Amino acid sequence: MELKGGQLTSNEQMAVNPDPKPGRWILPLVVLGMVAFTYFFVSALPEASPDTTITGTEDTTTTTTTSDGTTETTQPGTDNGTDTIDPEAQAYIDALDEINAELQVLSTRMVAVNAGFDAEPREIEFSEAVERFESIISDTTDLEARLSDLSVPASLEINHEFLTNAMDVAVSSAQEALTGLQSTDTGELRRSAAEAFTNAVDDFDSEVTNARNAASGTDA
Repeated sequence: MELKGGQLTSNEQMAVNPDPKPGRWILPLVVLGMVAFTYFFVSALPEASPDTTITGTEDTTTTTTTSDGTTETTQPGTDNGTDTIDPEAQAYIDALDEINAELQVLSTRMVAVNAGFDAEPREIEFSEAVERFESIISDTTDLEARLSDLSVPASLEINHEFLTNAMDVAVSSAQEALTGLQSTDTGELRRSAAEAFTNAVDDFDSEVTNARNAASGTDA
């Protein structure tokens, strides 16, 4: 190799090192190869089965897609009609639900009037409290009559007895609350009667649940 003035000629320099950074083409080629491999790999995967079931954990919705493209959804707690309530029992339970809903409202009214009369300063005066108690008594008595008029399925007669007992306590407690209000009692009789009323309403609610479970065959 000849030197001119102590340096290689330009032709000789190119022959020794034609590309000063030969590794710069390796990374793009590797990335391109990975992309191509991924594309062909995914394209080769088989299609999903037309019948698929998506099932979550307990108490989740299950969706099934059939081969014709339609879907069937099963809600948690349902059995697609394998454990139904007969029409007579269902009508009875529906009526109980209506009575129970109204009774819960009366319980809220009882708590409100009792607390309002005891408030400092008093939020509900004596005459208004009397009217509210009388209204609660009247409405509760009407619910008692509706409960008595229900057609009770033979399989739920025992449940109906418990419901009747709870309603009787609610009516008598509402009457006692008014009696306590109008007496010379310091308020203990009225407060005790109001508490007994709300407890009876809670008992009624529990017995409605028990009747529903008995009608559907899910009672413990």
